[in-house]
Amino acid sequence: MQPEIFSKLIPAALLLVLGVLEALGGLYLHDKRTRNDWTIEVISLLVLPTLVQPGIFLLTVWAGIHWFPQYENSLVSLAIGWQVLAFLILDDMTQYWWHRLSHVSRVMWKLHRPHHVVEEMGVMVTYRNAILYYALMPGIWLSAILVYLGMGYVYLFYLPVKLIVILLAHSETRWDRFLYKYSMLHPLAWVIERTISTPSTHFAHHGLTASDGVSHPNGNFGNLLFIWDVIFGTAKITRQYPNVFGAWNKMKEPWHVQLLFPIVRSKRPESELHSLVTKQDYDPSATFKDYSE
Repeated sequence: MQPEIFSKLIPAALLLVLGVLEALGGLYLHDKRTRNDWTIEVISLLVLPTLVQPGIFLLTVWAGIHWFPQYENSLVSLAIGWQVLAFLILDDMTQYWWHRLSHVSRVMWKLHRPHHVVEEMGVMVTYRNAILYYALMPGIWLSAILVYLGMGYVYLFYLPVKLIVILLAHSETRWDRFLYKYSMLHPLAWVIERTISTPSTHFAHHGLTASDGVSHPNGNFGNLLFIWDVIFGTAKITRQYPNVFGAWNKMKEPWHVQLLFPIVRSKRPESELHSLVTKQDYDPSATFKDYSE
């Protein structure tokens, strides 16, 4: 199989398989997602790999050819191990900090909140974010630069591996359960759950409130590698899964407001998406409002 085909088809095939398994498990029969939620998820799934990421790569290559032609493929002979490390640091670690920032910055949270207002997990949650959240993501731009410098072949394998881990971490198939079920696998589980994102650690990130003792909505930010959370002190490992998911303010705006903010903003003053900088104080009455239809 050609690397280009592997890079594109393997994540797509896994997405399909996980979706089917979730459907067979009954996730979508009693799903809490509205038609508006499905619209967000489908558009997000299509826009990132077909428009945002290719656009960033094309713009980066164009800029490189016009202004820095001497650096094109200048690192192509660098050892594969160093190339992988470059992607882990400049892509995955910077995404950890980008993700962490989105839970601290009021502006960034508004771009990231579509990822959290959904009340159930599942593979379709993976790409839910405002379009600008990805368009401005440093890791994608830095990956494009690394590819221009000659690391494109390694990227064709690095990217699908990362997507596989992220898709599995969001999926309701909860593949890590078998590691916790058998005591003989617990040492292996200890290593895995501190190295990569797993459903248990990432589900905790999507939990509604830390008061349940399992959820960790302001931690467990890792995407491919969970070790960033271990290193930077934001890890919480319980080997359990929250029962309630979402964000405190589940006010659901129409899909175009959630995906195109701040270009398109809510007309409702009580909405977080009404303006760039304001953020409403905690209001339990806002939890179940839905203005998406």
